[in-house]
Amino acid sequence: MHVEAASGIVLLVAAVIALGWANSPWAESYEHLWHTRLAIGLGSWSFEESLHFWINDFLMAVFFYVVGLEIKREIFEGALSDMRQAALPIAAAIGGMAIPALLFAGITIGGPAHHGWGVPMATDTAFAVGILTLLGKRVPSALRVLLLAIAIIDDIGAILVIAIFYSNGFHPQALLLAAGGILGIQILNWVGVRPGLVWAIPPLLVWIGMLQLGVHPTIAGVIVGLMTPIKPWFGRTQFLEVARGALDDFQQRTQDGADDHDLLEPLQLLALARREALGPAKRIESRLHPIVAFLIMPLFALANAGVPLSGLQFDVTGLPAAMVGVVVGLAIGKPLGILGASWISVRAGLCRLPPGVNWRGIAVLGMAGGIGFTMAIFIAQLAYAGGPYIGAAKLAVLIGTGLAGAGALLGGVFLLPSEQPADVSEISMSDLEASVEYWAAPTDKPSPPRSPRDGFQIRM
Repeated sequence: MHVEAASGIVLLVAAVIALGWANSPWAESYEHLWHTRLAIGLGSWSFEESLHFWINDFLMAVFFYVVGLEIKREIFEGALSDMRQAALPIAAAIGGMAIPALLFAGITIGGPAHHGWGVPMATDTAFAVGILTLLGKRVPSALRVLLLAIAIIDDIGAILVIAIFYSNGFHPQALLLAAGGILGIQILNWVGVRPGLVWAIPPLLVWIGMLQLGVHPTIAGVIVGLMTPIKPWFGRTQFLEVARGALDDFQQRTQDGADDHDLLEPLQLLALARREALGPAKRIESRLHPIVAFLIMPLFALANAGVPLSGLQFDVTGLPAAMVGVVVGLAIGKPLGILGASWISVRAGLCRLPPGVNWRGIAVLGMAGGIGFTMAIFIAQLAYAGGPYIGAAKLAVLIGTGLAGAGALLGGVFLLPSEQPADVSEISMSDLEASVEYWAAPTDKPSPPRSPRDGFQIRM
């Protein structure tokens, strides 16, 4: 939560710099920078693309990899692991995706820009969390958790839209390469190889296969994220047992006068226990999340938010309608969709509001959901690639995001109480029990810990 909130500020700064740079006397250098050619090669083989490609297609695959890890974590043990928890965010996310798309389609119906209906569907988690953070104690913690759950489901929807509707021509011959990479990851999982240097090879094959297949290569990141192991070999309980045993063994060997070589075995076992206290998916997510939040996403904003306003041709057929569709979809469609779908699902008895969350809070959440910066610009790049609408679509995303963010801030100030209960004594026991019952996923008995000596489980 803190990473998302802080990265939202960095993202905003990067967007402002890009917009200012693209409309400054140095605008030509902005365009030249992203068209700089970068190549990688080995022997006689080389692959060369623009810097813009490496950011949008390669680095953003890492962004989608982290999204895949987050989705897997939520499905296994988070807000999507139990339908009691998942029903409300699923309904809200579906409404928040459907209404903006329908509004855009209605505004641009019959026009040449109609295929951009996916642009206003997405929510930018970093900006949305940042807005709620600015509201401080007005926002209950349950509302923040609900926003993150909606954002995860929103990402799933955006991924499906990109894969199905915004991919290029399908090239079956590349399917074998992508399938080979996926099979390679599965074999590594079966054998027990933990993510490391060898693990980088199959995901690279999946990325190349997706690139040649016609499916946007960032989808490879999601696939690899969903296939990354989530279960640890040891877990918390066995970690304590193994770690204590390794420390006792280290102490005993030290007292017996063992040399450094003899101390390696307990130290290696202690390192293994530390690594396997948590599953690989969680460890990798925690390591990559700051890199994605503070490097990859700002780079994407810097490379894509620079819209030269002087170059926009508003007389192009369908361009004004496309801009209006994006702005209305984000600033109006998102809040209406999230609030309306939530209200219908609660009234139908499919779910209930989390303790401490009321309809005014859901309205503020809906307005924050209209902040669609990163994913919206990404989909706009795919929907209008090489066409006259791309600059206008990006500008519309910035305007819609700004309106939604301002609406969320003003709504939070006027609709939410100035402060949530700060002391446990101010919260009734029934509210505490209801909160625990609502958010706590059912726990199953853990399976017996699997020792790394049970098979060929190695880290490479």
